[in-house]
Amino acid sequence: MYIAEAHADDEWQMPANLEEDAVLTQQTTLEERRQQARETAERLSLSLPVLVDEMDNRANAAFAAWPERLVVVGADGRIAYPGKPGPWGFSPEAAEEQLTALLDGS
Repeated sequence: MYIAEAHADDEWQMPANLEEDAVLTQQTTLEERRQQARETAERLSLSLPVLVDEMDNRANAAFAAWPERLVVVGADGRIAYPGKPGPWGFSPEAAEEQLTALLDGS
């Protein structure tokens, strides 16, 4: 899910964003956020759908998603892997294990 920018140029820029030419401003409208989500998905060559949080940031608040977090949701709509907030608790490997188990029916 694409949420508000964690390191927006007009707020708190990170050197890595400059090095990777990923300098973004904080969106002020839902259409701006949608457009940035599309561009980011293209840049990262994502092959899965990207959801976009509303401007009231409900999903961000519900999942404590800022600045990053991986959550795996099962077909039943329940959280199968809640992950921990990043960057220190960010574990793509653990999320992948859980997702693989769900897909295998384990």
